[in-house]
Amino acid sequence: MKKTTQLLHCQLANDALYYIYQYIECDINIDILCSELKISRFHLQRLFKDQMGRNIYETIKSIRLQKASSLLITNKDSTITEIANMCGYSSQTSFIRVFKERFNMTPTAWKKDGYRLYSNQILSTSPTASLSNVDFKYLEAEIVKQPEIKAYYIRHRGYSKEIKKIWQRLQAWIYTHDLDNYQSIGIYHDNPVVTPLEECYYIAAISTKKEPKNTSLPSFTIPSSIYAKFEVKGKYGEILKLIQWAYHEWLPSSGYETSTLPSYTLFHKNHFLEQDEYFEVEYFLPIRLK
Repeated sequence: MKKTTQLLHCQLANDALYYIYQYIECDINIDILCSELKISRFHLQRLFKDQMGRNIYETIKSIRLQKASSLLITNKDSTITEIANMCGYSSQTSFIRVFKERFNMTPTAWKKDGYRLYSNQILSTSPTASLSNVDFKYLEAEIVKQPEIKAYYIRHRGYSKEIKKIWQRLQAWIYTHDLDNYQSIGIYHDNPVVTPLEECYYIAAISTKKEPKNTSLPSFTIPSSIYAKFEVKGKYGEILKLIQWAYHEWLPSSGYETSTLPSYTLFHKNHFLEQDEYFEVEYFLPIRLK
């Protein structure tokens, strides 16, 4: 009974998060969300924080500000007011205030290369990323429409080598259910190049055609969307440099803007599980036309 309740709570929290992604540009009404999910406001707020590690209002603010951080550098001709409106803020004043609280600079300073300084400071806290001088300017994007993907997952707070432990747990889960046709997916719930690494939520996930029976792992669906796909090989630490390049170099000159969906990697070789810590991935950056 306890396992069933836990899975139900995970599903409700994931449904709420998907709703937030869909309507992030609007004034999200929690009462309407509760009505859609057929759950009380008190119950939703309690289970959402239990599952996500932060309350629903903090989550909405985080998603909006991460989106704003990208729009400010991809939509150079948009005013601060227009960016604020795109991210669900009706007041430029309130947007500037919360942006400054989050990034320690104004949106205007962020547009004027402040984002590079902020991102570099975050990557400097990663011993491996800070030592890497890898250059991804040779990469070419393939624009693809990805189908929706059902995935079983473990969520982890913090982007570090500790993630190896949750991938090992997923590996044990794969062996337990005798899965031989599956896909390993790393999902960056928080953008790790604009979020302090210790605060990032990372999701290790498995997609499989064989439906596992009596599993204790929750599942969710990565929605179908348009992505820029990059095929990349490298070693541990360079994933962060790849994400930084994709958001801060490729995206601003691409003619696209990012959506609120998280980016993710499909692993062909998972550096968290390989002794040599090398990876082979397809990296998917969510995009849409401006």
